[in-house]
Amino acid sequence: MVIGQQQRTQVRPARVAFASFIGTAIEWYDFFLFGSAATLVFNAQFFPNLDPLTGTLAAFATFGVAFVARPLGGIVFGHFGDRLGRKQMLIMSLIMMGGGTVAIGLLPNYAQIGVAAPILLVLVRLVQGFAVGGEWGGAVLMAVEHAPSRRRAFYGSWPQAGVPAGLVLSASAFLAVQQLPSDQLLSWGWRLPFLASAVLILVGLYVRSRLEESPDFQKVTTAHEVSRFPLRDTLRRSLRAVLVGLFAQAGTNIPFYIVSVFVLSYGPGEVGVSRGTILTCLIVASLVDIAAIPLVAVLADRFGRRNILMAGALYSAAAAFPFFWLLDSGASGAVLLAMFLFATVGHAMTYSAMAGFLSELFDAEYRYTGVSVAYQVGGLITSGPAPFVAAALFAGFGGSWVIALYIILACAVTFVALLFTPPSS
Repeated sequence: MVIGQQQRTQVRPARVAFASFIGTAIEWYDFFLFGSAATLVFNAQFFPNLDPLTGTLAAFATFGVAFVARPLGGIVFGHFGDRLGRKQMLIMSLIMMGGGTVAIGLLPNYAQIGVAAPILLVLVRLVQGFAVGGEWGGAVLMAVEHAPSRRRAFYGSWPQAGVPAGLVLSASAFLAVQQLPSDQLLSWGWRLPFLASAVLILVGLYVRSRLEESPDFQKVTTAHEVSRFPLRDTLRRSLRAVLVGLFAQAGTNIPFYIVSVFVLSYGPGEVGVSRGTILTCLIVASLVDIAAIPLVAVLADRFGRRNILMAGALYSAAAAFPFFWLLDSGASGAVLLAMFLFATVGHAMTYSAMAGFLSELFDAEYRYTGVSVAYQVGGLITSGPAPFVAAALFAGFGGSWVIALYIILACAVTFVALLFTPPSS
């Protein structure tokens, strides 16, 4: 469905999109911190009685539990976002995410309270997942629904760019604390990036409190067309759109989480590249990705969201084996180039147009619910298991080639899903 065009004389789309970018960057900083910590310290802090491989798999599993809560968060926040408005839900999700992140920084470890420590870690991670489940839909809709119809991929890409920005912040935070002596890092240093979220949350709340409500939601309210049961309406009227949106994300989520989470363990453990080198290369590639996402989105507005996403799936499939060839060489320059292949070019091509693409699949009355369910259920199936599956595949087959095949399969799923939408999408 094409979103009805609105007159927007009071609110500049760029201002709303930038505010969405800032808020999303802070929320994903919180979310990605867990991934870095799961790779670097959580196996020792919360699973010390397990052997290194099993401890790493357990840490990756705690990373993945958030994706179980994300669809529920998408449904709940989507329901009230479609009934009460996008802005209120964005503020609530930010408070919940920030509170969960600070709580992780205060958690006692296994040595202090035993098995209760990993249980509490999982519970707080579920809170994070619930919060981020409601974040993405609201952030992209605020940007897209304020934007002119011909530039909705571009403005919708700004909160998308908040994802690599959050990754840069979290990777930089852990790169900084890794400069501490090992005993200090493991005893208290790893907690600092989590506690720092208390400051960032205040910035995010200030930015989001100054936003105007979405004009498309205001139009629905004025026309008395607010859905009583958005999830029911989504599934009755747009089930095909949900399924397309869900599977369309495999080609962006699986490579991204392999690069941003699994490789942090794989590089030092199997290739012999230091964690500092991996983090630095990831930071550099993600910084470029922040700029690449809106640039690719300009092409999506010109040539079609669907077409750009399909081209991205083909590119990422072609880059899968070269990525691991470069990474497995162990040379710093090759590692950086590998990161550019996926964390910059691949991610920008498969992710930048996703917000505009998904938003146009659903009517405004239940759009928050529709995009959230498609995006978050897609994340549950693809993103959350990706580091765990990659680690298990490598342990079972003993080579990176099988992980490259895993990425190619993900891209094929995305390409086929996109075939079920009109070329003009």
